[in-house]
Amino acid sequence: MTSELNPLTVPQGIPAVDAAAHTPHAQFSEVLIVTGMSGAGRSKAAEILEDLDWYVVDNLPPKMLMPLVGMMTHSGSSIYRLAAVVDVRGREFFNDLYAVLQHFKQSQVLYRIMFLDASDEVLVRRFEQVRRPHPLQGEGRILDGIAVERSLLAGLRAKSDFVIDTTSLNVHDLAREVRATLLEDKNEQLRINVVSFGFKYGIPLDADHVADMRFLSNPYWIDELRHLTGRDAPVSEYVLSLPGAKDFIERYVHALRPVLDGYLHEEKRYATIAIGCTGGKHRSVAVSEEIGARLREAGYHVTVSARDLGKE
Repeated sequence: MTSELNPLTVPQGIPAVDAAAHTPHAQFSEVLIVTGMSGAGRSKAAEILEDLDWYVVDNLPPKMLMPLVGMMTHSGSSIYRLAAVVDVRGREFFNDLYAVLQHFKQSQVLYRIMFLDASDEVLVRRFEQVRRPHPLQGEGRILDGIAVERSLLAGLRAKSDFVIDTTSLNVHDLAREVRATLLEDKNEQLRINVVSFGFKYGIPLDADHVADMRFLSNPYWIDELRHLTGRDAPVSEYVLSLPGAKDFIERYVHALRPVLDGYLHEEKRYATIAIGCTGGKHRSVAVSEEIGARLREAGYHVTVSARDLGKE
């Protein structure tokens, strides 16, 4: 196998990307080629990119990149960022990559290459831990396959926009490296969903934190409030004026802040805070709306939902 490829030869039989057909939004479409050494963390990088709202395809023959990018450049496409994991598993297809990238340049398609690497020693250890052969070792040793792969990828590594050495990185470190490399906004926010619910319908399965509002008097027993919900001002004002309500909310939000900040540090990007009462209609709804507002004021990205509102 050789990496001396003709960069001007566009593979035949595959629709080309027509620069003249680009729509205005296509100027901001982005293609990321994720490649590198087997065992260096490509699959994990792909998962991280999915969390960052990239459209990710794995083990894609390079020829197929062109029709995929063509989808991005047509009006109405919802795909703006495509990440393609391309590696030696594609074998003969991998030889087309240079030609495809050259064609992207001619078509004014914005693309970047992320190359993941690691030391031979670490790669050998990782393959031994999962008890799988290197895809290029054939009848030889793991080191033989690594040597062949390094030779094959040497030219691509030199052309890469980003090289991430995962030798000393754990999965959380790798996630931070990928995010720091790609994110223009380094102050990425935790996405918080504050959801109200009724205990009689069960606790939300995805809840990271659960708070019980049944210590507050129930507006259900007040005739003029029974038909309303916690989103209605009369109910909200009643619940929040109850003894202990605002004190609980203030202390609860204060207690949550170091936890939420810790989630970001540990690469947890989503958190669900579940606020419950008996039926999920009055107390939990009013309190969840207030907690959501307090967290927004503190600078967090928050959505508030009411899971059981409308149930009998």
